[in-house]
Amino acid sequence: MYIPSHFTITELSSIHKVMRENSFATLFSQHDGAPYATHLPLLLDAQQTYLYGHFARPNPQWRDIRNQTVLAVFHGPHCYISPSWYETNQAVPTWNYVTIHVYGEVELIDDEQELMAALNDMVLKYEASDSSYKLQDVNPELLSGLNKGIQAFKMKITNIEGKAKLSQNHSIQRRELVIHELEKSNNEDERKIASLMKHSLKPLGELNNPQG
Repeated sequence: MYIPSHFTITELSSIHKVMRENSFATLFSQHDGAPYATHLPLLLDAQQTYLYGHFARPNPQWRDIRNQTVLAVFHGPHCYISPSWYETNQAVPTWNYVTIHVYGEVELIDDEQELMAALNDMVLKYEASDSSYKLQDVNPELLSGLNKGIQAFKMKITNIEGKAKLSQNHSIQRRELVIHELEKSNNEDERKIASLMKHSLKPLGELNNPQG
């Protein structure tokens, strides 16, 4: 990924935070000699060395994914930036965004216990804290049958790149004008970018939520 130095996220904790908050990712590999992508949730393990996920078994991507370097892209908030918000109209539009690229190698999971642990972690992440749903309550025979329709995997992380394009290449005055306009929006992504831009006025590389 092309990352000018002033857009680089240097803090690994900030990178992991973006991955956890935007865990519905895009996984790219080569399949039959061409690029192939699947959109799916990917969970970072506690040791922060693996990503866990699963394919629908009819999806052919998993069949030749081993022995490749694959790419998982985590898409953070993004929005259009209008030059009408600047102190001058002698400028052009741009797009602010946050994204994480994770490179690694895929290992297919066939062990039933590891599969169930990964699925349970996924349910715990996405179910509401007061949800009555528990994977353990599902009939084991039904669950076993459903599990045959997926191919679980883990991706050993070999490299991570983080990019936060938040107008750091513009003056503080201009950035404050953009923040002011974005904060007036009802759009969630625009308000998130405003918050991150405000925080990016601090030392570069830090991308933690000011309230987090």
